[in-house]
Formats: sequence, structure tokens, C-alpha cells
Amino acid sequence: MERLEKVNSFQEFVQIFSQFGNEMVEFAHLSGDRQNDLKDEKKKAKMAAARAVLEKCTMMLLTASKTCLRHPNCESAHKNKEGVFDRMKVALDKVIEIVTDCKPNGETDISSVSIFTGIKEFKMNIEALRENLYFQSKENLSVTLEVILERTEDFTDSAYTSHEHRERILELSTQARMELQQLISVWIQAQSKKTKSIAEELELSILKISHSLNELKKELHSTATQLAADLLKYHADHVVLKALKLTGVEGNLEALAEYACKLSEQKEQLVETCRLLRHISGTEPMEITCIHAEETFQVTGQQIISAAETLTLHPSSKIAKENLDVFCEAWESQISDMSTLLREISDVFEGRRGEKYGYLSLPKPMKNNANLKSLKPDKPDSEEQAKIAKLGLKLGLLTSDADCEIEKWEDQENEIVQYGRNMSSMAYSLYLFTRGEGPLKTSQDLIHQLEVFAAEGLKLTSSVQAFSKQLKDDDKLMLLLEINKLIPLCHQLQTVTKTSLQNKVFLKVDKCITKTRSMMALLVQLLSLCYKLLKKLQMENNGWISVTNKDSMDGKI
Repeated sequence: MERLEKVNSFQEFVQIFSQFGNEMVEFAHLSGDRQNDLKDEKKKAKMAAARAVLEKCTMMLLTASKTCLRHPNCESAHKNKEGVFDRMKVALDKVIEIVTDCKPNGETDISSVSIFTGIKEFKMNIEALRENLYFQSKENLSVTLEVILERTEDFTDSAYTSHEHRERILELSTQARMELQQLISVWIQAQSKKTKSIAEELELSILKISHSLNELKKELHSTATQLAADLLKYHADHVVLKALKLTGVEGNLEALAEYACKLSEQKEQLVETCRLLRHISGTEPMEITCIHAEETFQVTGQQIISAAETLTLHPSSKIAKENLDVFCEAWESQISDMSTLLREISDVFEGRRGEKYGYLSLPKPMKNNANLKSLKPDKPDSEEQAKIAKLGLKLGLLTSDADCEIEKWEDQENEIVQYGRNMSSMAYSLYLFTRGEGPLKTSQDLIHQLEVFAAEGLKLTSSVQAFSKQLKDDDKLMLLLEINKLIPLCHQLQTVTKTSLQNKVFLKVDKCITKTRSMMALLVQLLSLCYKLLKKLQMENNGWISVTNKDSMDGKI
């Protein structure tokens, strides 16, 4: 990575990036194994977040570096590239910290302390009074509550919190203070008078303050989730990103300043919302996920602006446009992840805690244990070759994601997993093809493989549709919506493979890889969703739901 930072020619970059890619594949394999071995869920979440950063930044590194090489005197291009390297270094340091179990310079981790965690610990302390009146000091209880209520200022001081929510939070905070004073008063009496009436009064005081804190939790949850939902809905169409792209190709510096300001405002809203969600997330792994989301919006927002500035200064630059697209995709992806996180937080709060959504991870060698070597094109600086390599790398990342989802099913072998495994294996062969390796030697081999891949995709959708018949209406609809995204892509890929483009082989390969990548992204989501719904179905039926054969998938359990 240090060598990549210092390259001065495109040819040198291609050679070093190829080596870097191979090392990252091996690193991803080792760090993935380490992540799976970790028993501490908090550390596991931190490792997953660090690996997610490295995965996303690998693609950013490619386009940011190429843009810098194409426009060496552009300050915003250098700023954009430096941002990627800085974030990758932080992520690598985080991995080192986890595997060595050692914090640099004796740092302490206070970031994970949230309001919900504080309330949980406080309630445990007051409930312990039932067994031991001398368990702790009254001063400690008062200080602990004040720390919790002080953190609610993140909500009450926020410009995005409604007046009604703010007033209700302040009211419940005041009530909790009063309830604690009443508890302490009864507690003092109980230490000197061992009567039944005092014991009952103490129990009542404990119940009252517990109730007040539960009401505060509900209000904080409602405030944060409502804000997040409204924000996600408002920014769902990504108007500002589209405007920045248009501004760039038009070379309009005045409009750039306007939309960069709007994106900065949006970034601050999302960062603050992630901060509030962390307080009410309910589990340590999800607290880590919220922190990861907050950092991602903070960094990516700034990088989009620098990438947009570069394009605006060089409006005819294809690589600058491609670079901006990559950072915008990362932003849109994080918005999507935030939507998933919001659902998970609500599931935990309402007692419907399901399986944790898996993080995307870097690619790792599949079961064929292919020895990845550098692709050596006839023209190392070929734009076409660089584009194919980039598309292939994204596909490689997705095959690893699919593998991670498939591994969750363990011994529950079924048609869904079978077709998913087949599709992932074929997509991995395509990834090797983009590196000049693997079983596919010619473009015709590739096209034939893709025809089979599309057919497997349609078989998968049929199996998932059959499985959906066992589900309740809401879950069934959610699954069918995902299926309806995959079916047209399968048909589109079939059409592209049959279309003759004569001498435009690269264009055809480009289109095929792009379609395959989209299908793999949907496959990962489908496998994750099917697994969650299967587990939910098993829990609801308090038994074993099988999707092993066609009969069971048609509802004959």
C-alpha cells in the first residue's frame, strides 16, 4: 500500500495494484478466519466493520489513484486519494488491535457506552437492593443516573429533534430524578427499619423508577427511529448526488459549491442520526455498526465533494467521472445499510431479535483454492483491461459475500443453497477470467458459462417462490419483492449473451460482467433474507422447517 501511494505512472500502478490485490485476498482470508474464531461479539463486530472498510476502499483506491495519475496537478484529486489511504490505514490498525488484543498508547474504549447500556446497568444496580441494602453507595447511584441523563442531551440539543419529543424527554428525565430521590429516602429508612411496610415501599420505589426509565427508553427510541426513517425516506432518491454528477460534467463551479454545501448538511444530519441510533441500538455489536455508519458518512461525504470538484475542474475526464460514481455508490450503499440497521434496532427493541445481518467481506480463495496470480495484459495501460479488472474485482468481492451467507446454512442443504452455491462458483470463475486465469479460456467459454448462470438464477427464483408459500403475508411480500428484482436481470443476461456484437467483444463482456455483478448482489441479499425467514419460521412453529425438497417447499412440512 505504501508503494501504491508513491507510484508516478499508470503502468507501474497496474503492476503494483495487481500484487496488492493478491495480498488483500490472502489478508481477507486470514482476517475472516480470525473473525469467525472470535468469541467476543463486540470484537467480532469491530473486525467486521474494519473488513467492510477495506473492501469498499479497495475499489475507491483503484479509481482515486487512477484519477490522481491522470490529473497529477489537481489538488482535489490528491486530497481524494489521500482520504482513501488514510481510512485503509485506520482499518488495518483496527484489525491489528483486535488480533493482538492491545490498544495503542493505553487507550480506553468509551465510545461503546450508550444510554440504553447505562440504563440497563443502572436498573441492575437498583434491583440488587432487594437482596442487599448495602450493595453500593447512594452517591454512586445518583452520579450514574446523572451521567445517563446528561447523555440524553444528544437528543434534546439536536436541531432535528421535534419540540414534542424534546419536551417529553426532559419531562421523563425530571421524573426519573424525583423517583431516585424517593428511592434513596426509602432506602435510608430500610437500612434502619426492617419492617414489612418499608420493604414493600422500597419495592414500589424500585418499580416506579424502573417504569420511568422504561418510558424514557421508549421516547428516545421513538425519537431516533422516527428521525432516521424520515431522513432515509427524504434522501431515498439521492437528488444531491445526481446534481453533483451533472454539475461535474457541466464544469459548473458555482453550482458545485451550492450542492457541496447541501451534501455537507445531509452528511451532518446522517452523522447525528447515527449517533442517536447508537444510544438506542440495544446491543454492543449494533453500537459498533452505528459507529461504523457514522464514520462512513463523515469520511465519504468529504470524499464525494473532492471527487466532484475534480470532475468539475476536468469535466471531460472519464476517470474523474468514474471516480465520482464509485464514491456515490459507496454513499448509496451506506444509506441502504442504515435502513437495514434501523430494522434490526427495532427488532431488538420489540423483542424480535433475529440473526445479525452479515457484513460484506473481502474475497477469499474458494474451495478450488485457486492460486491467484497477476493478470498480464498485452498492454498494461489498456483502459479496457483496467475496466475489466475493476469489474472483476467487484465480482470477486460479491462471491465471497455469497459464500459467507451460504456457510450460515450449515447442514440445512436445500435447493436454494444448491443454486446459490452454483451461481457463486460460476461467478468466481468469471472473476478468475478477468485476471486471465481459471477454467474459462475464451470469450465463448465465458458466454456459455453465463447462459448457465442465468438459467441457475431462474431456478433459484422458482425455489424461493416455493419457499415463500410457507410464510406469512408480510414476510412473503418482502421475499417476493426481492425475487422480482432478480428475474428481469436473469432474462436481460440471457438476452445479452445471445446478442451478436460482431467485433465488439469487450463491450459484450463488459455488459455481461455488469449484469452478473448486479445478480450476485441480489443473490447475497436473497440468501441472507431466506435464512432469516427460515429461522423465524422454525421459531414460530417451534420445530424443524425443511426446505430440502420440492414437496416440503410446496408446504408439506
